[in-house]
Amino acid sequence: MSKYVYLFSEIDAAEEVSSRDWDRVRGLLGGKGANLADMHRQGIPVPPGFTITTEACNDFLAAGKTLPAGLWDEILSATARVEKDTEKKFGDPTRPLLISCRSGAKISMPGMMDTVLNIGLNDDVAQGMVDRTGDPRFVYDLYRRLIQMLGGVVLGVPDEMFEAVIQTRRERAGVNTDSELSAEDWHAITDKFKDVVRTYASQEFPTDPYEQLRLATESVFLSWNGKRAVDYRNAAGIAHDLGTAVNIQTMVFGNMGPASGTGVAMSRNASTGERELEGDFLLNAQGEDVVAGIRKTLPISALNDEFPELYKQFRDIAQKLEQHYRNMQDMEFTIERGKLWILQTRDGKRTAQAEVRIAADMAEEKLIDRGEAVRRVRPEQVDFFLHPQLDEVALKEHQPLATGLNVSPGAAVGVVALDADTAERWGKEGGREVIMARPETKPDDVHGMLSAQGVITQRGGRTSHAALVARQFGKPAVVGVEELEFDLEERVLRLGEEVIKEGDWISIDGTNGLIYLGKLPTVVPDLNNPYLLKILSWADAIRRLRVRTNADYPPDAERAREYGAEGIGLCRTEHMFFEQERLPIVQRMILAKSATERSEAINELLPFQRDDFEGLFRAMDGLPVVIRLLDPPLHEFMPSYDELIRDLGDLKMRLQHYHTMSEIDQALDEIRTKQDYLDRVSSLREANPMLGTRGVRLGTLIPDLTRMQVRAIAEAACRCKREGIDVHPEIMVPLTAHVNELRSQREILDAEIRAVFEEQSLEFEYKVGTMIEIPRAALTAAQMAEVAEFFSFGTNDLTQTTFGISRDDAEQGFLMSYIRSGILPSNPFDTIDRDGVGQLIDMAVRTGRQVRPDIETGICGEHGGDPASIALCHELGLSYVSCSPFRVPIARLAAAHAVLEENGS
Repeated sequence: MSKYVYLFSEIDAAEEVSSRDWDRVRGLLGGKGANLADMHRQGIPVPPGFTITTEACNDFLAAGKTLPAGLWDEILSATARVEKDTEKKFGDPTRPLLISCRSGAKISMPGMMDTVLNIGLNDDVAQGMVDRTGDPRFVYDLYRRLIQMLGGVVLGVPDEMFEAVIQTRRERAGVNTDSELSAEDWHAITDKFKDVVRTYASQEFPTDPYEQLRLATESVFLSWNGKRAVDYRNAAGIAHDLGTAVNIQTMVFGNMGPASGTGVAMSRNASTGERELEGDFLLNAQGEDVVAGIRKTLPISALNDEFPELYKQFRDIAQKLEQHYRNMQDMEFTIERGKLWILQTRDGKRTAQAEVRIAADMAEEKLIDRGEAVRRVRPEQVDFFLHPQLDEVALKEHQPLATGLNVSPGAAVGVVALDADTAERWGKEGGREVIMARPETKPDDVHGMLSAQGVITQRGGRTSHAALVARQFGKPAVVGVEELEFDLEERVLRLGEEVIKEGDWISIDGTNGLIYLGKLPTVVPDLNNPYLLKILSWADAIRRLRVRTNADYPPDAERAREYGAEGIGLCRTEHMFFEQERLPIVQRMILAKSATERSEAINELLPFQRDDFEGLFRAMDGLPVVIRLLDPPLHEFMPSYDELIRDLGDLKMRLQHYHTMSEIDQALDEIRTKQDYLDRVSSLREANPMLGTRGVRLGTLIPDLTRMQVRAIAEAACRCKREGIDVHPEIMVPLTAHVNELRSQREILDAEIRAVFEEQSLEFEYKVGTMIEIPRAALTAAQMAEVAEFFSFGTNDLTQTTFGISRDDAEQGFLMSYIRSGILPSNPFDTIDRDGVGQLIDMAVRTGRQVRPDIETGICGEHGGDPASIALCHELGLSYVSCSPFRVPIARLAAAHAVLEENGS
């Protein structure tokens, strides 16, 4: 039979059953339980207790919410051991032992599951504690907290009912805060809480300490599958089958007078990563007072003012734990009558900005190696440095409306939503940009926070729930904005004279803790963060995949190069044709009634194209530039069929109202022009244009188009080379399905380039390759490699042709339903389908290299910036990935992660 319960002193036994694998220990005891036991082993002052394993949770849930056989006996035995260690007795009024019951999953999920404190209190124990301590206010404050917590999480009493009792008592006593309530007040509140439980739950509040412990334990197990926990795991990518451990721990009290206190602190700044203690502290308070934002907290430095010796002890423990776990620690502590207790430690949640700095600093401090530093920074955290900040020019014209704590950096702009359900409905379902505003957030608000662009709260500190969750998910947040007044009946916020209605626009600056009225413009910052540059340089030294960019214009190419791009992997030449001065020429080419007219229009495009390519070669001096020949069907350059039909109808209707010949002649000319357009568009219409006359087929039917584009490339390359620019053009033929298509186009472009060489008396090296986006091209890659010097996998089209689904409308149709129902594990347009598309890529790379061992291979679809797809590209041995400029830093890091994962680092 499994052992379900481990005392904190039994960490060696837990390691034994976990094969001395610390990750498995954490899986068994949860992160909190494993760390409590580990701290006990290190001699750090931890209140005695024990952990009920995650296996017990999973067995409980699997057995239909019934405690597994033997578990309760183990709990009773462990409780007896804690009684012996503390020299107290559970349920004994003369020497009462009070305990807490907290969750603790393998991966920290702060605030997402249930907690019950002060278990063991009843009327007799409360009176005994009053007699012993002489402090009835302290005792009844504990007692009402137990009733409120157990009544809420076990018996389902809404917290608002308890809060209404406290508010009514404050008004009756003529005070503003809980700390001003007297012992008599708390005694009366405790009695009233019992009435609330009796009325709402139709039962008496349980007074048997062991029944309280059993109910609390079951409640924590059940909270693993609570909505907020499930939502959090979905957002954080945490598996749903891990289960949670339950930690039973002796209560120590920070609310026993002026020599007591409680706090939460990080060993480094969780917002910036600076090497300094950061956190919140309260005198004469319990831990939930700090994280709930009920009282205004003091900075952790205030602990040094009140208790300098204890501050030094805490600072030393923080450094010891950081050295031991080789990571920034988030610690909860309580001071009970001058004695410091550490209640838990865990790897601290932090902003992307802090993660990058901490990883870089710890590598420089030799606490971790550079590979570990790179591994710790997640690709999505690099994305933070590309996130908007409020435009500094606009800020000069706007004064902040309010100031709070800058707990999670970045800018967010959106409409105010005053509760989590509204934020989710507007954000997720309505597609609106939302700022969620709450007096303080609770775990039940997580779904709203995840749907919002940013968060503001009236109460709360740097370690409040809002701060922790916002940092976890990269949401800009400003908390503790005390001047905010909420009127939830009128659905408005008040800031002095200013009234903000729900749905009004506001802008927040989480970096500086500022709130502005209205919709301010944002700008994307640069990447010149010294710690990020350091991490990325280390990643570059690790990765094997090269990273190129998709860029059609010189400014994009220059930005990508600044971000570390090693060339252009895809230049889409059709984007250049849509510019205002060029589109009419393209349309003339399409409408041409003779080969001469068409050639004239094509030649008119040549200077534009040449200038385009010159700009790209200059931006990428010394690096390869892959230029894809024209790909889309011609109808995309024309007005739509439906639009032309509508316009013709309008013109004919207006013709009936004209009276002068000049008006009639002008209208007839417009009608003839529109009719010409309509006739040509009709002739170009295809049932499935994405599989029609486009790509290589277009170049085959209009070879002058291929000649013009290739000549523009060659002439631009010659001009640049004369100026000393190192050019490396790579010409890509799109949508090939048969090697003969590629061979035919190669003959045309090779001949055109030779002609330019002769005219210019200058040569340069170039490559010709093909874009593999049709399954047949992948299946016949060996034949393709006889002609092509590189393969670029167009994974967007390869995915739709492999699956037989349209990427243009599938996501509005069945595809998302497939993903939600689990038919497909993920969106194949977001992450490469390993088993289908991935196999085609693998086959093409292997067979292509059998023919041409030095053939270059890469991908250039949107997948090129997706970390999971990048890992697959590394695994398949591709040469490079190509992505949008803003994804280049992410791709660099993800490529290094692929190597580290392969090496087991």
